[in-house]
Amino acid sequence: MEITKDIRYVGVNDHEVDLFEGQYVVPNGMAYNSYVILDEKIAVMDTVDRNFTHEWLDNIAAVLGGRKPDYLVVQHMEPDHSANIANFMKIYPEATVVSSEKAFVMMQNFFGTDFADGRIVVKEGDTLNLGKHTLTFVAAPMVHWPEVIVTYDSTDKVLFAADGFGKFGANDVEEDWACEARRYYIGIVGKYGAQVQALLKKASGLEIEKICPLHGPVLTENLGYYLNLYNTWSSYGVESEGIVIAYTSVYGNTKRAVEVLEEKLKAKGCPKVVVCDLARCDMAEAVEDAFRYGRLVLATTTYNADIFPFMKEFIHHLTERNFQNRTIGLIENGSWAPLAAKTMKNMLSGCKNLTFTDTTVKIMSALNESSSAQLEELAEELCKQYGMLCIWTRTFSVFGINDGANAMIPYALGQFIKGEKAYFSEGTQMWDYLYEDDAGQYFYLLGDKMNESGVIHVASGDHRLLKSYIMEMADVLNATDGNGMFQYELTASVGRKPKGIQPDVSKLRRITGYMP
Repeated sequence: MEITKDIRYVGVNDHEVDLFEGQYVVPNGMAYNSYVILDEKIAVMDTVDRNFTHEWLDNIAAVLGGRKPDYLVVQHMEPDHSANIANFMKIYPEATVVSSEKAFVMMQNFFGTDFADGRIVVKEGDTLNLGKHTLTFVAAPMVHWPEVIVTYDSTDKVLFAADGFGKFGANDVEEDWACEARRYYIGIVGKYGAQVQALLKKASGLEIEKICPLHGPVLTENLGYYLNLYNTWSSYGVESEGIVIAYTSVYGNTKRAVEVLEEKLKAKGCPKVVVCDLARCDMAEAVEDAFRYGRLVLATTTYNADIFPFMKEFIHHLTERNFQNRTIGLIENGSWAPLAAKTMKNMLSGCKNLTFTDTTVKIMSALNESSSAQLEELAEELCKQYGMLCIWTRTFSVFGINDGANAMIPYALGQFIKGEKAYFSEGTQMWDYLYEDDAGQYFYLLGDKMNESGVIHVASGDHRLLKSYIMEMADVLNATDGNGMFQYELTASVGRKPKGIQPDVSKLRRITGYMP
């Protein structure tokens, strides 16, 4: 497969693997990516898993067309990428291995040799000239092993990203990138957010048109989408608004409470509710969801003076990946001495910036009136924290550059500037005009600050006679009413008061604190 004119894909797909790294379910297999850069000198980028030695070497030979490679660049020493270093060197003994100092120490451990007679040790900022192509090496320690480097080809503007931007799944299967890339990132790289942030900062100074990872597809379009997701994941930000309920249940009573809470959250407008039965679901997907959404409810039973094993495992997965910046609700169940809430909170005590709800639901065996009321309080609290439950805005007369030419204010201004007569209604209506930029600011502030449902009048609060707006515009433009320039049609019927708008904006200003 051609990546660019000079870069070829020589990786393999693995549909035999059932558990990647011995723990992650991969129903669509895995890809082990490797690349060849064809230039005056030829570089092969990384090797593949040991089960695909012959297929990989055949792929390389087909691309080389009888030529021999000059360099093997090793970016990462995990065996799914490094297993064939020794085999490659047996076939191409004149090639030079290029890698970091720590990687060569690992090669000694894996293969009994560090290739001292044919190697180049590179560090941050070092370059390798192939002819037309120059490779620049960027240190990426703990993304997610200590020896990792990534490589930038300044000619084709390609970033060879090691395990960065990888995903579960073989490359011959079409599936959503973000879902399996998120599960891969959170599970495998998630602990090292600070290190990924450092690498992203380095990458921001490079002009990148393609990203070639060691797992998953080559990324060639809309790179900002992938970079933004990586920034969110590595900064432990909230990717999607919603609530995850992770639970364990022995006899079904805790499960029943979770079902009740789920319905309450949906009824109160929660945009997404994800429920995970930790004893039955894919644990990696449950962990992925906990990092994806902004709120997490943990519901479990007291078990052997501790908590149920699957919940303990789940929390361990969170804490060892630096879980942070989330809102947590707790539900505990116990028939005589419930300790689950206290235990879960203690387990999370080392996590940064967690906000626990004021309400903790305490179930004694099964739901009763008291614990049902607590579920209602918890649902209310979790949904309120979105900042906006249900806002009905009644927006009055907004003016600005997007007005039609025949709207009153643009029309009046146009006529006054041209020095032509302007025709209006009787002008005795009470009216309220709000500039569109102020309206936009109000909507932004309502979304940011409002924590109660309600009806909001969006207006300036400066209501006055329509005729006074006309006269103010005339004064600003030095237009006069000489020779009947302003024509008011007295159309109001006898005995009928002119219609007017006098909105009450006190609630709007109290919530937003903004004055137009």
